[in-house]
Amino acid sequence: MKQWLDRRLGAVPMYKLVLFTLAAITITALVLSLFGQLTYQPLPILASALVAVGSAAITGWLASLIVRRPWHPESSCITGVLIALIIVPTLDPLGLLGIAVASTIATVSKYVLAFRGRHILNPAALGAWIIGLAGLGFPAWWTGTPFLQPVVIVGALLVLYRLRRLDMALVFVVVASVIRISLGVTQGNDLASVLSFTFLSSPMFFFVGFMLSEPLTTPPRRWQQWLVAGIAGVLFSVPFSIGPIYSDPLLALLVANLIAFVFGQRRAIRMTYLGKTAVNDRTWELSFQPKHPVHFVPGQYMELTIPHRKTDFRGSRRYFSIASAPDSEAPITFAITVPSSSSSFKKALLELEPGETVHGTGVHGDFVLPADVSQPLLLVAGGIGITPFASQLGYATDRGEKRDVVVVYATSTTGPLPYRELLERTGARVVLFAPEAPSPLPAGWVHAGTGRVDADALASAVPDAVHRRTFVSGPPGLVNELRRTLRKRGVRHIHTDYFSGY
Repeated sequence: MKQWLDRRLGAVPMYKLVLFTLAAITITALVLSLFGQLTYQPLPILASALVAVGSAAITGWLASLIVRRPWHPESSCITGVLIALIIVPTLDPLGLLGIAVASTIATVSKYVLAFRGRHILNPAALGAWIIGLAGLGFPAWWTGTPFLQPVVIVGALLVLYRLRRLDMALVFVVVASVIRISLGVTQGNDLASVLSFTFLSSPMFFFVGFMLSEPLTTPPRRWQQWLVAGIAGVLFSVPFSIGPIYSDPLLALLVANLIAFVFGQRRAIRMTYLGKTAVNDRTWELSFQPKHPVHFVPGQYMELTIPHRKTDFRGSRRYFSIASAPDSEAPITFAITVPSSSSSFKKALLELEPGETVHGTGVHGDFVLPADVSQPLLLVAGGIGITPFASQLGYATDRGEKRDVVVVYATSTTGPLPYRELLERTGARVVLFAPEAPSPLPAGWVHAGTGRVDADALASAVPDAVHRRTFVSGPPGLVNELRRTLRKRGVRHIHTDYFSGY
């Protein structure tokens, strides 16, 4: 099931997944309202959604022309739908004006309220909060109703799973629900009614699934995400009032955004494309020179934006593990494998001309080696999954770290191995599963077979695997299978990173 889900969700760009799930929530709300299962009527819901999305789209298009940046219609639509699902639906002209202004503020903030190209606040939350303060709309988070909640929860789970933010969401839900239940019970309310309100009639799941988890306003490391989620959970649940400022989910989110911004890459990532190098007939290494230093930890990834014509379903933004070691002056490199039926994104990436500017949205990820260099490691790479290990091992070698490392490298292709020279330079023991062995086989290398690496083959090649901290990187099928079977064999510390393919 997990492998199927990874494969299906991995083929859907993040923006489209969010837009589809929000559209499903909106359509479900319309159907429920037709049958009288919601407080609001169908026409106000439809009118509010059209005004919100239309205002966000027009504002985004105009702003992109003014600042001469590509317009992302999906982003504008997502912002508009979020506004429509937060502010109370209405047919009142003044209320519709408030929704339009909220969408406009949210969209403009993407271009104006930023620091060196980075978002500071969630745009939809900012727009809705300002309109609420001005009295032009009421941010009621009206999706928190029993009949609509199942669709919200399923959509939120899909988005959180795709973003790998389930643990962050769990921290928020636990903190927020414990506080709300405790306050409700101590105030004399019936436990059943308190539980019903907390889990069926509150915006908690919509908040964490579609707002708090927004990638551009979340910190890069897991412990940072947990901290932000915990603070957001407290502010979300504890009532307070300071003058005109009062406890509100929007305020909780905006404060969490400010804290997350402190942890993130606070400078726009702009890089000059230097060129590409063929590793073999299917794999390329691409090199970029950042215009300002990019701070990252070996094993992290970056999202690249490549605007291009005839963009296919998979969109113009994708994540790539950084293959180069951190160096403030050296280029940043990525490696890609190009299948026979490639996406429009990869085609556009390979068609870049040296000197072109490419934008990155941020650096993220927790697939990093332990700080304790004495821990024995097992690094398992499937195909192009070798890229995060190239960054980690290259960095460790440059720093003179002495780590006990075994690399299991599985590939189904023939020809030169990506990063073979780097692996030889690190001195790590390499167990190779490949159709053919390099000739001559480097010292410390073992050609373990031509078949697919599985737990049995891995245990045979690395008998002490159970005593090693294990990192697995590659296609979802390989990663999920090895994680499951290795755990059954007693391996407890397993970290995973997967490449969905596009």
